[in-house]
Amino acid sequence: MAEGITAQLQTSTDKSLPNFRAEHGEMLLKKGIWVYFFLIIFEGALRKWFLPSLATPLLIIRDPVAVWLLYTAWKYDRFPSNIYISGIYFAGILGFFTTMLVGHGNLFVAIYGERILLLHFPLIFLIANTFDQTDVVKMGRVFMWIAIPMVVIVALQFYTPQSSFFNRGIGGEGSSGFSGANGFFRPSGTFSFTTGLTEFYTVIAAFVVYFLLNENKIKRWVLIGGGIALMAAIPLSISRTLSFQIALTAVFTLIAALKNQKYLTTIIGGAVTVVVLFFVLNEVGVFGTAVDTLVIRFTDANESEGGIVKTLTNRTIANVDEPYLGDDFPFFGMGIGMGTNAGARILVGRSDKFLVSEGEWGRLVGEMGSILGTFVLLIRIAICFKILVKGYQALKFNNILPWLLLSVDFQLISQGQWAQPTALGFAILFAGLNIAAFKTYEPDVKSNFN
Repeated sequence: MAEGITAQLQTSTDKSLPNFRAEHGEMLLKKGIWVYFFLIIFEGALRKWFLPSLATPLLIIRDPVAVWLLYTAWKYDRFPSNIYISGIYFAGILGFFTTMLVGHGNLFVAIYGERILLLHFPLIFLIANTFDQTDVVKMGRVFMWIAIPMVVIVALQFYTPQSSFFNRGIGGEGSSGFSGANGFFRPSGTFSFTTGLTEFYTVIAAFVVYFLLNENKIKRWVLIGGGIALMAAIPLSISRTLSFQIALTAVFTLIAALKNQKYLTTIIGGAVTVVVLFFVLNEVGVFGTAVDTLVIRFTDANESEGGIVKTLTNRTIANVDEPYLGDDFPFFGMGIGMGTNAGARILVGRSDKFLVSEGEWGRLVGEMGSILGTFVLLIRIAICFKILVKGYQALKFNNILPWLLLSVDFQLISQGQWAQPTALGFAILFAGLNIAAFKTYEPDVKSNFN
C-alpha cells in the first residue's frame, strides 16, 4: 500500500513539473519586462544625475535585459515566433552582410544597428505573450503614480536656470534643456532628451481616459493627481508634439464613444472637467506663465513653418516620402547603424550630424537600401494596421484599452525614430502592451488579437 501511494505521488509530481516550469518561466519574464520598463523611465536620470561617469555605456542599459529576456524565453520554450519576427530577422541578417560588403563596413556600427532589429523587435511579441490586460492595467497604474512626481521635476526644470542640478546634461555636463520660447527651455524630466518626456505624457493621456472610464481599477486620488499632472505637463513641456499626440488620443476617444454609446456620457463629463480645470489652472501664476510660453512656441513655429497644416504635413507626409522622392540612397544602402547618433560618433567622431536622415523612413531606407528598408517598414506598418482593425473591433465588446493604446504607439511603431534608445524603448514596450491588452478574462469584455 505504501508503495502504491509513493507511486501516485511520484506520478503527480511528474505531471506538475511542466506546469511549474512554465509558471516559473512566466514569472521570470514578467520581472524582466518590469525591469525593462523602469529602465526606460529612469535611464536618463542615471546618465544625468546619479551615474554621469557611466553615461555612454548606460545608453544601451536595456540591451542586456533584452538579451536576458530572449534567452529566458528560449530556455523555457516561450520564445516568440511569427511571420513578423521571421521577416525582421531575415532582413536584419541579410542587411548585416550588405553592410559589411558594400556599406560602411564598420563591425561595431553594424552590431549597434542590428540590436534594434534582432534584440528589441522580438520583445514586442514576448511582452504580448507574457502579459495580459491585467498586467497592462497594473503598469498603467504605475505610470499614473510616476506622473505626479514627474511633473514636479518638470516644473523645477522649467523655472530653474539651465545651470541648476535639475537641468544637468548627459554625463553631468552642460544642460539637458532644449530651445523653447519666451526665454524658457523645454524640460526633459528624468529622460535624456525632451522626446522621452513627450512620449511619457502621451502614454499618461491614454491611461487617464481609460481609468476615467474604469474608475474601479485605480484609486480616485491617483486618477485625479495623474490628470492634473498631465494638464500641467502640456504647457510646462513646451512641446507641440505632446499637444498633437494628446489631440490624437482625443480623436481616438471620440471614435470609441461613437462606436460604443456606453462611453459617451463619461467622456463628455471628462471633457468638461478638463476644460474647467484648464481655466482654473490658468489663473495660477506658475501654470499661466507656462501656457503663455506654449502659445508663443506655437505662434513662432507656425510663422516659420507656414501654419499648423504645414507643420503637421512636415511631421508626417514629408518623412514618408523622403526616402523615395528626396535623397538618392544607394540601392543596398549605406550600412546598418550609420543613421544612429552612436554610429555617427564612431564613423566621423561627432553625433550632432545625421549621416543618413533625420526621419525614420529615410534612415531605414538609407541604411538598408530601397528593398530591405521598405520591407522592414512594411512589417512595422502591418503590425499597426492589424492592431487598428482588431482594436476597432474590440470596442463593441467593451474592450477600449487596445484602441486607446494605439493612439500612443501607432506613430511610434510606424514612424518612431528607433535609432534613439528612449523612443525605441517606448515603441517596443507599448507595441507589446497594446497587443497584450487584447487578452482579457472579464466576463463582459471579450476580444482577442489572433
